[in-house]
Amino acid sequence: MAHKSEQQQVVILGAAGRDFHDFNTYFRGNPEYRVVAFTATQIPNISDRIYPSEIAGPHYPQGIPIVPEEELESLIRHEKIDTCVFSYSDVSHEYVMHLASRSLAAGASFMLLGPGHTMLESQRPVIAVCAVRTGSGKSQTTRYVVERLRAFGRKPVVVRHPMPYGDLCKQRVQRFKTYDDLERHEVTIEEREEYEPHVREGTVVFAGVDYQEILRQAEADGDVVVWDGGNNDLPFFRPDLHIVVADPHRPGHELTYHPGEANLRMADAVVINKSN
Repeated sequence: MAHKSEQQQVVILGAAGRDFHDFNTYFRGNPEYRVVAFTATQIPNISDRIYPSEIAGPHYPQGIPIVPEEELESLIRHEKIDTCVFSYSDVSHEYVMHLASRSLAAGASFMLLGPGHTMLESQRPVIAVCAVRTGSGKSQTTRYVVERLRAFGRKPVVVRHPMPYGDLCKQRVQRFKTYDDLERHEVTIEEREEYEPHVREGTVVFAGVDYQEILRQAEADGDVVVWDGGNNDLPFFRPDLHIVVADPHRPGHELTYHPGEANLRMADAVVINKSN
């Protein structure tokens, strides 16, 4: 029988988003695990960085390296990895199982963290807007929800799924209220496309890396938190109303993509977009 150390050695497979959230909510400060590395894919130029010690916490004084996903097998063998944690979105079920097979063949277990371990509880009502695939139409749905909340006399604040592709310490908590905030945080074109319509309508938007701290600040800024999802990922906050957008131009994808199928099964309401 293979010997396993008392502290489990972990690598988190990610794309600069959910992977950091999974670490912050489940692994940071957990003495049973040591996260050896993050891997990175999907987004250009996000590997060969360090997840900084300022966010990772006192157990990681050197931070945590971020390496290309192509190096997974050698990483497992060299670092004697016990478990690979899959932590990104908008990939087929088949894709996920190929990565599971690569992990198993190299000698590691394969894990998916569920909502019970990763969803944060808010003191405010939370409405989450998610989707079965990226590009289904979450953004306009979120803006409609915000508009309706305002019509009911509420003060919504939007929290956007992360896109931290720059300096992670500077991006730990980002608050956007004005166009000057967009310039100050040096947002990418992709980020500006998501944040600017909310800012134009007077809605405060939060994003960043540490969503426990982001949620605390968002709760002080509004009386309803609206989770504006990314890709087809699950919400980071436990929703009181979970809206999931489906795309009729890609029928069947709602049952064949991860974690879109989980979103669909969890939904309180499903919006079939792009149809009359």
